[in-house]
Amino acid sequence: MLLPKQAKCFILNEPPVGEVNFDSTSSSATFKLVSRPLKELKPGEILIKTIYLSNDPTQRAWIQKGLKADRMYVEPVSQGEVMRLVGLGQVLALKSKLFSAGNIVNTSLKWADYCVIPESAVFNKVVDLDVPLPMYLDVLGTTGLTAYFGLLQVAKLTKNDTIVISAALGATGSMCVQIAKNVIGCKNVIGISGGPDKCAYVELLGADTCVDYHKKTFAKDLQAALGDARFCDVFFDGVGGKVLDVTLGVMRPFGRVVACGAISGYNDISKSKVMNWPQIIVKRLDVKGFIVLDFQNQYDQAIKQILQWIRKGLIKYDKSTYTVVDLSRDSADFAKIPDSWGILFGEKKGPGKLLTQVASPKL
Repeated sequence: MLLPKQAKCFILNEPPVGEVNFDSTSSSATFKLVSRPLKELKPGEILIKTIYLSNDPTQRAWIQKGLKADRMYVEPVSQGEVMRLVGLGQVLALKSKLFSAGNIVNTSLKWADYCVIPESAVFNKVVDLDVPLPMYLDVLGTTGLTAYFGLLQVAKLTKNDTIVISAALGATGSMCVQIAKNVIGCKNVIGISGGPDKCAYVELLGADTCVDYHKKTFAKDLQAALGDARFCDVFFDGVGGKVLDVTLGVMRPFGRVVACGAISGYNDISKSKVMNWPQIIVKRLDVKGFIVLDFQNQYDQAIKQILQWIRKGLIKYDKSTYTVVDLSRDSADFAKIPDSWGILFGEKKGPGKLLTQVASPKL
């Protein structure tokens, strides 16, 4: 097999302060498509062909202009560097004893058709090829693992809890809804999403109620969803800003807030303001931020557990629960990677995980 010597890739051309500039013809475009030589493999390195890219809101935080590396949980992407993310790739060549050519791996990748990575960048190897590959970046990837550890180990959720879940249509939120209702059996699971169709889908996944944050009556609707209980015990939040503000007002004293994201302010920091902070003091709330990487040594065990839930029908997983933007059919479509990622931040995003396919594996 003739190995590639060059890689098509997207570099961070102009780190954004506010909205990302997706106009590739602009000199101030956030990303720029370039070609770069692939370096020779050193011991412990692997040449990867990119198959699927995982699109996650947290990636927007990595490219913000003026970031200080010591304030981040991972290294930010600097101007001129290739955009980084998690994905699935196929091993083409290697100087490693841990893998073999042809292996599919879940790993830290880049917006590139090929890249050289250290073996330590691999999270796990795909061993069951009967499982659809997108699952390894969704319910069996960081999405499912974030929900799993966030609910079971951070929130310590029980069946007696009432839980509110923001971004409940999203990749992590939709998984949280299903675990909370179908696995743990919480007495009241309330989702928050934007628009009646999205809320209806969240309820199909198992939420007792889904509240539309676009409505002017959002705060009243959330209070009504709580019913006679009046308060919620746990809030799983990936949004921040207004949604967090309102929900802090309905937390039970000594309640638990799990903070795993703040997408409301990623493109406009002013929208991340929280005015209801005194409620944390008055109600003696336990507010806990967490990153799924904190639990990396437990991934294998969690994946096995989630697979059992899927096989028992407790977790819904089919083509209606995730979205794949397929750019693999035409090599020219590689240029659309930034736009496919940008769907995350618009109203057109569908349920669950958003993935971009850039190639097909040889199995």
